[in-house]
Amino acid sequence: MRDLLSLPKAHLHVHLESTVRWGTLREIGAANGVDVPDQTAALGDFTSFFAQNDLVRACLRHPADFRRIAYEFCADESAQGVRYAEVSFTAAGHGERLGDLAMPLQAVLEGLEAGEDAFGIECRLILDHSRRRSVERAWRTLDLARRHDRVVAIGLAGDEAHPGDPFTEVFAAAHDAGLHVVHHAGEGEGPASIRQALGPGRAERLGHGIRILDDPDLVAEVRERGIPLEVCPTSNVALGFAPSLEEHPLPRLRDAGLIVTLNTDVPALIDTSLTTEYTHVRDTFAYNDHALADLAKAAVDASFAPPTTKTDLHQAITTWLTPP
Repeated sequence: MRDLLSLPKAHLHVHLESTVRWGTLREIGAANGVDVPDQTAALGDFTSFFAQNDLVRACLRHPADFRRIAYEFCADESAQGVRYAEVSFTAAGHGERLGDLAMPLQAVLEGLEAGEDAFGIECRLILDHSRRRSVERAWRTLDLARRHDRVVAIGLAGDEAHPGDPFTEVFAAAHDAGLHVVHHAGEGEGPASIRQALGPGRAERLGHGIRILDDPDLVAEVRERGIPLEVCPTSNVALGFAPSLEEHPLPRLRDAGLIVTLNTDVPALIDTSLTTEYTHVRDTFAYNDHALADLAKAAVDASFAPPTTKTDLHQAITTWLTPP
């Protein structure tokens, strides 16, 4: 049984605002006049999840705040054996809130660049847009994405009960601009949300997608098309979309021949990490090292990383599997 911390990993579904170290959040909050409780109190009641998200947003106000959380994201991911990450960030929402549309994204990009140099990790950005927010903001998100090569994709996040159809033209334009498209779908809502994401939504990967098993025809279609799923077990359980880790559909998704990648979603808010997710999968489903390496390789293949990065990561994972 090999050390999972040293397993080279790609991380595809993680929200930057939900990776902030609690100590950092308290320091930034104090500097900006926002009272932040200690982590034990915050984690003790997960029903406050959305309130916690609001708290994080309230704390982030200045370029240095955004640079710091991006830099520390690189440090923390590298410490978990992550070599490549695609981190989601709600750039337009922060920019509108602060009256400077470009500033939060620019500061995050600066923090990622510094973190890459310091910690030997490669990071790209996905700009997400809440389904509850306006189409006008979605267009602003696309405009921001077009300005920066490090932004590889945009997509919808948030409550799937809000339809994706109003944003169809935005994602058609994103596709035409050469951006990738990734939507949250099939977590809170069923197969219809997945069909919308893959059809008019133009999604190339599915954030979560665990409800796909409700529709065998859709399973067959997604398997045939090779659409990867970004699966986040601990988050699914914490948010009530799976009853427990033991009953999580991850093994059934893989048994159905679907491409499954392992991710954290909101690690700081649920006290997890990518290595912890791999550990849970190993311990809960009795996956051996080869199965875990297959999960790691699936994430590499599903990523929007350059071919050279994918080749290097595949070689690193194979080396991890090789007996000493």
